[in-house]
Amino acid sequence: MSASLVETVDIQAPVSVAWELWSDVTRWPTFLSHVRRVDRLDEQRFAWQLKLPGAEKNFVAELTEVIPEDRIAWHTVDGVDHAGVVTFHHLSDTTSRVTLQIEYDPKGFIEHLGALTNLDSTLANYDLGEFQKLAESTTAP
Repeated sequence: MSASLVETVDIQAPVSVAWELWSDVTRWPTFLSHVRRVDRLDEQRFAWQLKLPGAEKNFVAELTEVIPEDRIAWHTVDGVDHAGVVTFHHLSDTTSRVTLQIEYDPKGFIEHLGALTNLDSTLANYDLGEFQKLAESTTAP
């Protein structure tokens, strides 16, 4: 059984700022609450360490598409089974919309519970809120 989630946030910052923050994977732990660290293995692959309620997960993800200021897509090649895409939408010179879409295979009780109780959606929503704060504080004068 596969699960998916889609979350969107509007940000009082231009697409260029949102893109710059999101495209630097080393910054992900600052706004993705469940990500402990991300290490670049090469141009396309990254090792992730996740800290989830009651579980720790390690996996390797590979970038499948990178279009500057438009989209970043990835899928896992080792560890958990998941794929995602984040897209950046220009709303105005000072505002943008970021949409996060993740498809995953919930393995084990913890993940099933998360999918059933919408914990995943809540977490993604919280993380996008943290990203919004970071992006907006980056653009603040």
